[in-house]
Amino acid sequence: MAENSSFKGLLERINGKKVRIAVVGLGYVGLPLAMAFVKKGFRVLGVDVDKDRIRHIRNKESYITDVPASELKRAVTSGKLTARADFGALRGADVIIICVPTPLKRRYTPDISYIKQAVVHIARHINKGSLVVLESTTYPGTTEEVILPLFERAGLRHGRDFYLCFSPERIDPGNRSYPVHKIPKVVGGLTREAGALAAALYRHVIARIVPVSSARVAETVKLLENTFRLVNIGLINELAMMAHRMKVDIWEIIEAAKTKPFGFMPFYPGPGVGGHCIPKDPLYLYWKARHHGINLRFVRLASEVVSRMPAYVVERLNGLLAPGKKNVLVVGVTYKKDTKDLRKSPALDIIEILQKGKYRVAYHDPLIPYLRLGGIRLVSRPLDEKTVGSFDCVIIATGHSALDYRLIRRSARLIFDLRNVYRGSADTKIHRL
Repeated sequence: MAENSSFKGLLERINGKKVRIAVVGLGYVGLPLAMAFVKKGFRVLGVDVDKDRIRHIRNKESYITDVPASELKRAVTSGKLTARADFGALRGADVIIICVPTPLKRRYTPDISYIKQAVVHIARHINKGSLVVLESTTYPGTTEEVILPLFERAGLRHGRDFYLCFSPERIDPGNRSYPVHKIPKVVGGLTREAGALAAALYRHVIARIVPVSSARVAETVKLLENTFRLVNIGLINELAMMAHRMKVDIWEIIEAAKTKPFGFMPFYPGPGVGGHCIPKDPLYLYWKARHHGINLRFVRLASEVVSRMPAYVVERLNGLLAPGKKNVLVVGVTYKKDTKDLRKSPALDIIEILQKGKYRVAYHDPLIPYLRLGGIRLVSRPLDEKTVGSFDCVIIATGHSALDYRLIRRSARLIFDLRNVYRGSADTKIHRL
């Protein structure tokens, strides 16, 4: 009876927008999600151990491209959004959404330490009867096999003291066609009640909710999505290598193939994959499958092919340049166009390989004024005719919309186009991946 009243009470408060939401982790997933709830009238607390992020929010400064500074300023000024580095602030929350990083310890070994640390802190401060939702991508079984026991060790009982759910993040940074509220939300609770609470919550901000039978199913959905992409990107990159050897244009082949109205989905070659998801998520699935005696060979092969692409780019560059010509400008260093996101960007790998090969490397990116990562210490060079013309080759690594491609084409001695921005061009100084 107590369990039933706890569920009904929280559901009523969610439906009436009378809950306070806490988002743990204010990165590319957490901050846009927090803002989505603020826009619908909720009071949101953001918690992050990165004090620089907290400072930016308190100063009403956005550090995420998808969150306009004007919207963040309104949210903070109105008191709808507050930010703390102290987990003790969670005592006032009815709903806690976890959006922390899940990197890899080694190439094929997941690191869920950030999730575990967050849950330990949450368990100390959670209000009884609260809903906890994990959005961080992880391997199937994490919610039930890792998170639930951590709460239980703190003396908390599921269905009485808290409700637990997994709902994978699907944010695509920089995608204006599909902001948070337009992307269908998959929801899988440990119990039917937990799933119902999470579905009711997200219905306030997401156009379509997709309930599934369990947290484990929801966890696997996210990994399937990104494994599908990794495998197909790996395939098209191998085909691009083949097409180059056969002296046929892979880009023309793809354009012709995509005219088929069924049975084909276009993927495009590139210098590799970046961001937090595609390079890493399929390896979480690969690791878990190994524990069940299954060797996901497609996943490992695709990962190896994609990881090798920066080295392949440099190999192709060596074949394009005349002996002694080693002065290269890399244009675009973020992992995808029109974002400031540098996470696992293949352009950075290309720069590092070039530097190790004694190339004189510079870069231009209108969104990244300087680079201080690993062994890279560079400042963005201006994009003008004199600068471009001073390099032996310009590599188009990321195709930002704001770049002046006519200027580059007019001024460059040689162009290695990794993104097909010069599609259809017959200019002999332009070479495509």
